[in-house]
Amino acid sequence: MSTVKRALKDVVETMAEAGTFQTFQSALRAAGLLESLKAAGPFTVLAPTDKAFSKVSEAVLKDWLRPEVRAKLKSILAYHVVPGRLLAGEMMKSSSLKSLQGTSLTIHFSESRMHVNNANVERIDISCDNGVIHVIDTVLLPR
Repeated sequence: MSTVKRALKDVVETMAEAGTFQTFQSALRAAGLLESLKAAGPFTVLAPTDKAFSKVSEAVLKDWLRPEVRAKLKSILAYHVVPGRLLAGEMMKSSSLKSLQGTSLTIHFSESRMHVNNANVERIDISCDNGVIHVIDTVLLPR
């Protein structure tokens, strides 16, 4: 009897299944990036949870979702994606990573926790067929 190994889901499907990234996925959809993250990649996604988005004022979120500021939203969300598949162990070897947005993210450690800029990394190395997700507790804003 042979067993069939089930393929991993892509980063978008993995986030959808988790159910804690609904705001991030809505923003990705509004920015036209959701389908891009279904591509072959690989991608390293620093995914802010719904709780992370709750730290952003409702007025700011509404502004980001307006079609007139789509380029700004796209820039903010691309800042949460790094090209390549970087597991936490690989990220620890670097003090910065270049995002798809074009600017660098700062990686640092304190009290045995990994941080990206001002965000705490809450969960690491969620493997997907087109990359990896690291869960963060804050929405990252490009400098």
